[in-house]
Amino acid sequence: MFSLLLGVLYILTPTVWGDISQRATLANNLASNGTGTPYSMNVTDCPGYTLGSLQKSNTGLTAHLTLAGPACNAFGLDISDLTIEVTYQSQSTLHVKIYDTANQQFTIPESVIERPAAPTTSYAGNSDLIFNYDTMPFAFWITRRSDPGAMPLFDTRTSSLPPTPIPPFNASDASTAFDGFPLVFEDQYLQIASALPYGTNIYGLGEVIASSGFRRDIGTDGGVGTIQTHWARDVADPIDQNMYGSHPIYVEHRYNSTTGKASASGVLLLSSAGSDIFLQTPSNSKVSLIEYRMVGGILDFYFFSGPSDAEVIAQYGSVIGYPMWQPAWGFGFHLCRWGYHNVSDDIENVAQMRAAGIPLEVQWNDIDLYHAYRDFTTDPVSFPGDELRSFIRELAANNQHYIPIVDVGIAVTVNSTDVYDPFTRGVEEDVWIKNPDGSLYLGQVWPGYTVYPDWFSENMLSVWTEGLRNWTEMGVEFSGLWLDMNEPSSFCSDSCGTGANYSALAPLSVAGTVVTGYPECYNETIWGPTGNMTINGTSTNSCAAGSTTSTVVEKRGVGAGGEQGVNLNSPPYAIHNAIGSLNRNTLATNATHFGGYAELDVHNMFGFMEEKATHLAVQSIIPGKRPFLISRSTFPSAGKWTGHWLGDNYSKWQYLYLNIQGVLQFQIYQIPMVGADTCGFNGNTDEELCNRWMQLSAFVPFYRNHNTYAALPQEPYRWDSVANASRIAIAARYAMLPYWYSLFANSSMAGLPPVRALFYEFPDEPELFTVDRQWLIGSDILVTPVLTPGATTVDGIFPGRGSVIWRDWYTHAAVSATSGGNTTLDAPISHINVHIRDNSALLLHQEPGYTIYETREGPYSLLVSLNAAGTAFGTAYVDDGISFPPGPSRSLTFQAAGGTLVIESNGEYAISQKLETITVLGVQKPTQVSFQGSSAASWTYKEATEELVVSNASVDLNGQFTLAWK
Repeated sequence: MFSLLLGVLYILTPTVWGDISQRATLANNLASNGTGTPYSMNVTDCPGYTLGSLQKSNTGLTAHLTLAGPACNAFGLDISDLTIEVTYQSQSTLHVKIYDTANQQFTIPESVIERPAAPTTSYAGNSDLIFNYDTMPFAFWITRRSDPGAMPLFDTRTSSLPPTPIPPFNASDASTAFDGFPLVFEDQYLQIASALPYGTNIYGLGEVIASSGFRRDIGTDGGVGTIQTHWARDVADPIDQNMYGSHPIYVEHRYNSTTGKASASGVLLLSSAGSDIFLQTPSNSKVSLIEYRMVGGILDFYFFSGPSDAEVIAQYGSVIGYPMWQPAWGFGFHLCRWGYHNVSDDIENVAQMRAAGIPLEVQWNDIDLYHAYRDFTTDPVSFPGDELRSFIRELAANNQHYIPIVDVGIAVTVNSTDVYDPFTRGVEEDVWIKNPDGSLYLGQVWPGYTVYPDWFSENMLSVWTEGLRNWTEMGVEFSGLWLDMNEPSSFCSDSCGTGANYSALAPLSVAGTVVTGYPECYNETIWGPTGNMTINGTSTNSCAAGSTTSTVVEKRGVGAGGEQGVNLNSPPYAIHNAIGSLNRNTLATNATHFGGYAELDVHNMFGFMEEKATHLAVQSIIPGKRPFLISRSTFPSAGKWTGHWLGDNYSKWQYLYLNIQGVLQFQIYQIPMVGADTCGFNGNTDEELCNRWMQLSAFVPFYRNHNTYAALPQEPYRWDSVANASRIAIAARYAMLPYWYSLFANSSMAGLPPVRALFYEFPDEPELFTVDRQWLIGSDILVTPVLTPGATTVDGIFPGRGSVIWRDWYTHAAVSATSGGNTTLDAPISHINVHIRDNSALLLHQEPGYTIYETREGPYSLLVSLNAAGTAFGTAYVDDGISFPPGPSRSLTFQAAGGTLVIESNGEYAISQKLETITVLGVQKPTQVSFQGSSAASWTYKEATEELVVSNASVDLNGQFTLAWK
C-alpha cells in the first residue's frame, strides 16, 4: 500500500537511468574501486578460466578453475582461483556450483535455505542430464542422455554464442551491448551466458508483469528482448520492471517443428545477488541467448530435465522445498480494504455479506487497525482490544476467520516517556539491522522512523514470536497473517533517522485522500462516481466497439559494512533497478546484518526470511494447526512458508488480464497459493469490472477482494449484478474444493502445480505456447474468463485439436470446438465459462455452504466425464483440513472403463460424509444400472447431454464401491 503515496511518484517519475552505470564510451571509461585500481567497465579482454586438477567421483566431479590470463577487472577485481563442483543430484537434477576457492564470496547459508542432501546413489552414469566441458578456455554445456545430438539445454561455449561485440539493442542504454561472452568471476561482478534455440519458449524469471505475457520476450517475432532485474522493490505493480520478488528460475518449453514434439527443462541460479538477466536474439543470429550479470555471490546452478513442464516445476520444488500445507479454510473468500475505520465497519461488513448471501470466510484489516501505525498494537478508540476480541470470537463461532496486517518496519520510541515494547525488546535482544558503525539503521515507514528486523539475528525469532503472541493476548486472535512492505520498504533513502529528532516526524496521515481514476471504459465526468454499468437504462460503457483497453578478493559480507576498497552502495556494474540507485526506497546496501552480512548480498531474501520466521512463530502460537500466511516479497523457498498476493495492482481491465500471468508464474516458483487484489487495488473500480473479476478470481487459488483508502467501495454486495456473479462463482469454487484441496496436497507432497498453462497438458500444440488468457485448474478444468468491457461473448481455444471432449461445467453439454483455433462462447454478464476435460473424475461437494466448514460437513458428489473410449480417471486426497503436521489422510481413486466405475479407498482418515450423487457424462442410454451388484433404485438419464445421474447413493467412501451400467 506504499503505492497510495509513492505509487504516483513511481509512475510519473521517469526512470532514472542516470543512476545506472552504462558502458558509455566503454573501453575508454575507467572507474576506480577506491584503491586506485581502475575498472575497465568492459569484458572484451576478460581471459576466462582454465580447468585443471580434475577429480571424478561416483556422484560427479570437482576441479579447479584458474584465471587464463591477465585480470581484466571489468566491474570488480578478478578472482584468480575458483572451484567447480558438479553433482548428479538425482536422475533428473544436475547441480553445477562455481565458487571462489577461498570461500570469501557470499553464499546463501544452509540455515536459510536447506539444500538437498548429498546423493547416496550414483546417477553419474544414468542421469537424464550430462555435464560436458572444455578445459581451455573453460566452458560447459548440458545435454540430454536420450537426445545427445540435440542442441544443448545450456551451453556456455563462445563458439555456440553469437560473435561479439554486439552493439546495444537499446541505443539509449550502452549497457545493453554484448562485448563478449567469457566467464567473468569478480568480487563485484559475475557474468555467464548460454546459447538457446532461436525463439525458444521461456517462462519464469520473475517476479514480473511482462508486457509480452506469460511467455517471455526473447527478441524474436517482433520482440525487443528482456532485461529482467532482480532487486526487490516496493512499487505499485509496474510493467516490465523489477518489483517485489526475485525468482531466478526459468522453464524452457522446446518444440521440435520437424518431429512435432516438445520437451521441457529448467534452470535455477540460486543466488540472492542483485542481477540483470538478459534474454536476447541479436540481429542475424541463428541462436537466442540468456546472459546473467550479477553484482556478487557465486554461480550456483541447478538443471532440471523434465521432460514435462509440470515435472520441471516439481524437480525445482525438490531442491528448494515443496509448498506449505494450506488449511482448508484458506480456499474460502477473503474480504479486505484499506479504510475499514473501526470494529463497527468490520461488523457491518460481515453482516452485509451474510444478508446478501455471499459467502465470507475471512475478514481482514489493513493498517487502520494500528495505534499510530505501530505493529502489534490496536487503536484504543477505533479497535479497542476487548471489542476486537469479541468480534473475532463471533467470527469463529460462525466458522469464519480473521487476518490482520503486519508491516515490517518497527517504530522507534520518540522520547523517554514513549512506551513501545516491541522496539524496546528488540533493542535489549539486539535484533535490529545496523549501520556500518554499529548504530541502529533507521528508515521511515507509516509510523515515522523505524528499525528493521535482522532475520539473521539468533534472537530475532523469539522477539518476533513474543510480539505476535502479545498481540493475540491484547485481543487480536488471528487465524493467519498478512505480511506487507517486506522488500523491505522505506519512504526515505539511507538511514535517514540517524541523528534525527524522532518526535519531529509524526506518523503519516491519509486524511483527505481523494482517489481518482476508473476502469478504461468508464468516464466519471459523464456518468458520475457510482461506477454502475447502466444509469437510467443507459450503458455507461464509453469505449467504441472494437476499441482496445490497454494502458500503457577480501571477504565481502562479513564485517563489510565499512569495508574499504568495495563500493557497496553503488557497485561498478549497476543493475537496471527501475527506480535508480539500489538504496532508493529501501535499505541502503551497506546496512549490516548479524554476522556482518551486507544488505547488498541479502536484500532479495528479506521478505522470505520474514515469512519463514513468521510461519514458525504462528506454529508456536497456534500449535497443531496449519499457519496461513500471505506475503508480498518472495524468493526461492518462500512457498514452504507463505502464499502470495500479486501486490498493489490497478482497477483496470488491463490488470484483470495481467493477473493471470502472475498466477501462472508463481506456480513455477513453488508458491501456488496466489491471487490478485480482486476488482483492483489502486483507483476506483466499476460494476462491470468488479463483476468479471469476482468471477475470474473464484477460479484461482487465493481469492481476496481488496482496495485502497478512499476509493469507491467494492465489496461484492455493493452492486446487485456483482452479488449475483459472486454467489454463482463462489458456489462453483466451493463445489470444487475437494479437487482444489487434492491438487494442493499433491503440490505439498510432490511439487506439482495446481494451476497450469494449457501447454503443460498439451505440450505438442504450438498454438498454446502464448495462451495466457485462459488456464487449467489441474489437468481437468479449463477456465475462459471475459477480459474486456462490454463483451457478451468470449473467444477461447479448446486444447486437444479435436481429440478431447470438453463439456460445460454448468450444463454438461459437449462443446463443438474449433480444432486448433478459437471458439466463440456466450458470456453474458455474471457468467464465466468453465469446462471439464474428458477422461476425468472429480470429487465435489454437493451442497456448497456459507463457509468452508459447512461445505465440508455436507455430502459429496462425483462428476465423471468419459472420453470417446468410455474411460475416465481421477483421484482425491482427504484429511481434516487443518492439522499440522498433517495427520491421517485418505486417498481415493476413481476409474471408469467398459461401463463400470470403481472407487478404491486407502488410508487411515475416516470420511464421515457420504457420496450421495454420481453423474457420468458421455454414457449411451443404459437399460440397466447397478451398484455393488444390485439394481440401482434411483437413477435418471438425460439424452441431450448423455448424462447418467445416480442419486441418493449414500456411498461410504472409506471402502470400495462399484457402479455399472449397460
